[in-house]
Amino acid sequence: MQLLSSLRHKITFGYYIVVTLFIALVLLILLELRLIEPKILAEEWITAFFDTVLEIRRFEKNCFLYRQAEDCKINSEYIHQAQELLASHRIDFEQLISPQTLKTLQEELCHYAQFMNAYEKAPQEIQEQKIRQMGKKLVEYAEKLTNTERFLLQNLLAKYRSNFRKFVILVIILILLVLGWGQLLSHQVARPLQQMEAGMQAIAGGKRDKLDLSSPDREIVLLTETFNRLLAELEVRQHHLVRSEKLASLGTLLSGVAHELNNPLSNISTSCQILQEELGHTDVEFQRELLAQIDEQTGRARNIVRSLLDFTHNRQFQCEPLYLHALLTETIRFIKGQLPSQVNLSLEIPTDLIVLGDKQRLQQVFLNLLKNAIAAVAERGEIQVKAIHWSGKTSPLHLSHFSPSGSPLTITGADKEMVYLEIRDNGCGIAPAVLQRIFDPFFTTKEVGHGSGLGLFIVYEIIKEQGGYIAVDSQLGKGTTFAIWLPTGIPNA
Repeated sequence: MQLLSSLRHKITFGYYIVVTLFIALVLLILLELRLIEPKILAEEWITAFFDTVLEIRRFEKNCFLYRQAEDCKINSEYIHQAQELLASHRIDFEQLISPQTLKTLQEELCHYAQFMNAYEKAPQEIQEQKIRQMGKKLVEYAEKLTNTERFLLQNLLAKYRSNFRKFVILVIILILLVLGWGQLLSHQVARPLQQMEAGMQAIAGGKRDKLDLSSPDREIVLLTETFNRLLAELEVRQHHLVRSEKLASLGTLLSGVAHELNNPLSNISTSCQILQEELGHTDVEFQRELLAQIDEQTGRARNIVRSLLDFTHNRQFQCEPLYLHALLTETIRFIKGQLPSQVNLSLEIPTDLIVLGDKQRLQQVFLNLLKNAIAAVAERGEIQVKAIHWSGKTSPLHLSHFSPSGSPLTITGADKEMVYLEIRDNGCGIAPAVLQRIFDPFFTTKEVGHGSGLGLFIVYEIIKEQGGYIAVDSQLGKGTTFAIWLPTGIPNA
């Protein structure tokens, strides 16, 4: 089993690389500074020694010229200072000259001090020559030390400048690495997110039923799996909502079925009573006619019960060609018992108009919309149900429809063959503020306990599931029109 990589690990790995390179760069800079620092300090002591030697020679000349004891005393102090510098900074001096040379320098300085002491006690001209030669030699040693230190320091600075250029290049490379790694991570994160956005838009448009992303990163895979599980759960819950709304409509159906069954049962009962009364007194043809009526009314009752069973039966989505006129006639039969006597329900649909969809679910749609229309017109009004064949070129029966999003409806594929259906009433209408939310789940204007707010939401979901469209137009006090576009069942249409 291949282990999935992780964006978190990649980011952490890149972070550690950057930190490691940065620390290494800082350590190199500190190392260079540590190498330069003792050289600069050594140069300071060597310069001090050189200046001290020059002061020794200056007061030596003053001593020979003016023969004052104060000059000889200051000369002696500078000699002692030079000896202290050589002794206390021996390591710094040994970096420039060998230990043997340093020892010789100290001995020369010691001999010079002895001669100066002797001269101070008993000045002699021959001693002056010797002291001048020894002083000159001390200056040569000091100049040699200074020149050597200056040469080494210049080389070190040149090396440092070269290394500094390398450091700058390393910093640039480090910045480029950071930017490159950031771009790589951004690409690895942004591309799946863009694919996810496109997939979600496709799912929202009904073109796909799940999110399918190919990514080696664990976070993206887990997000995809979680999203797909959520989609599956939402689909299950949606089916439960449809079933709940169907059960809520069952009372309406039972009322309509009871009303419809009452007529054939009354006819059967009447025919049976006539047969019982006239049995043996009428001709056979009349009896056969009564029995035929009983059989016809029994078949009518059987069809009503079968329609009820078809509506309540829980089955998978089944798309099939359906005659729209027959489908709506059967649906209207369910709600006839709730239709007030002064409400006129007209049906203007060609008998040969065919739609492609699931019978049970479409009945649920028409039942919900017709119930809403009956509630809107109250005790007196008119409900019109019309349908035509729509090719995208002919104008619909009603023009100013708006989609559930609240914007003008746009049908994708203008040349698509569809069936256009309108359910229009002249009832109270819907306020503009409410109109924009009527397809939202659990939104209702009815009192608590008198509506779940799922009816029109389920209507919208079913129409979308059938590959159709729904829109609504309403004017307060004038009525409401629901427009539905459904795929036609005509082959190759």
